[in-house]
Amino acid sequence: MSASRLSAAEAVGVARRVLAGEQGVWIVGGAVRDALLGREVLDVDLAVEPGAEERHARAIARACGGAAFPLSEEFGTWRVVAPGGTWHLDVTRLRGDAIEADLRGRDFTINAIAVPLADPEGELVDPTGGRSDLEAGVVRAVSQRSFADDPLRILRAARFASALGFRIESGTVALGRAEASRAGEPAGERQLAELRHLLAGPDPARGIELLDELDALPAALPEIAVLRGVGQNPNHHLDVFGHTLEVLRQAVAVQADLDRFAGQAAEGARELLAEPLADEFTRGMAMRFGALLHDVGKPATRGEHSGYVTFIGHDRVGAQIAGELLRRLKASRALTRYVQGLVRHHLHLGFLVHERPLSKRAIYDYLARCGDVAPDVTLLTVADRLSARGSGSVASPEMIEAHLELVREVMPAALDWHRQGPPRLPLRGDELAAELGIEEGPELGRLIEELRAAVYTGEATTRDEVIALGRRLADGAPEDAE
Repeated sequence: MSASRLSAAEAVGVARRVLAGEQGVWIVGGAVRDALLGREVLDVDLAVEPGAEERHARAIARACGGAAFPLSEEFGTWRVVAPGGTWHLDVTRLRGDAIEADLRGRDFTINAIAVPLADPEGELVDPTGGRSDLEAGVVRAVSQRSFADDPLRILRAARFASALGFRIESGTVALGRAEASRAGEPAGERQLAELRHLLAGPDPARGIELLDELDALPAALPEIAVLRGVGQNPNHHLDVFGHTLEVLRQAVAVQADLDRFAGQAAEGARELLAEPLADEFTRGMAMRFGALLHDVGKPATRGEHSGYVTFIGHDRVGAQIAGELLRRLKASRALTRYVQGLVRHHLHLGFLVHERPLSKRAIYDYLARCGDVAPDVTLLTVADRLSARGSGSVASPEMIEAHLELVREVMPAALDWHRQGPPRLPLRGDELAAELGIEEGPELGRLIEELRAAVYTGEATTRDEVIALGRRLADGAPEDAE
């Protein structure tokens, strides 16, 4: 049994011991759904009598030595977090006068099942037929007003169907389409959370396709909707929309097979992608967001020269568009900068294929340009290259293999850059300026960058060597001059 499954069982066990004498406490929602499917239970939600949520949450927190705090005043939800964050449990007041009324007000039948906390093996409360829909692999709206009451549920329908491998029931598709124009209305933070869950799932590209099937992309992700029908050059076999979905699929595949794509750096790459980033995204999850947005600048930059389609500057324009999208979703600056970095730098490595094997200076220039996202964007280029299977020369098997070899060559250095940062000079910038007799300013900045490159390549490592090289560079003398 996995650690998270054990943690969920522990959360239920603590709650049962503390609330053993209480009536009207139910395990609801995803925990029941996932248990019935035999899936890993990651989160536990309790529904309790109105007015009891704070009291029950604080009692559970005292019993486990954890903390309890209000999570949502609107929904009357309190969260209990165990010591060390090993598990958390949400306690929410019933909506309606009984558990059946609460369940009938939920989003989908598969999430509208409850079981008494006092007897988790007891009889299910299932007023909307959720268990039958679980067995049939169907996402079905609880009521005709499910999406009208909360248009965020359109995103949730796509998220659950793609994560579980279910289909969305035809009547639910019709209901979703009727409200699709409102898919962008919910608060940005709520939309971002749903997209995070969707992107973290096993088949995020299917989730985007389902949003498209629900006619929700123009409202929820207009930057993706406009990619449809944007034709590309012969290196591509798909339009920009199809290519984007394929890159997202390939990103998932690359992350699952790092031994192949990262080579000797595979373990370091796994650790990198598991790192928390921001907004509850890991770097791996955020890399998938970058895959989704990497070509959003293409519609605005499409041109033709002598019959050949180009997208000059789509990396720069795409980074701007990605930033606007993430600001709309109220993403943090850290997540926004990361995704923008992936979009802005996803082309660089491909230009270096013809220079293999790379010199240390070429590697330095690549890492310095990409900065902290260097290892992440290096992996993203694998997904991008594997998704271009047209008839052009860049899409040839030889060029693809050359690119994959280049990735394996660069990844160890990129991971080192991420862990250690750029090389440091053996003296401060003001000390260097004093030694060379130059003013602080742009010229000094350019000189420092050249000296950092020299430290990285081993050309100059000591203080005296750096000062001597700095003098030659400042005087405009050849670097090999005496």
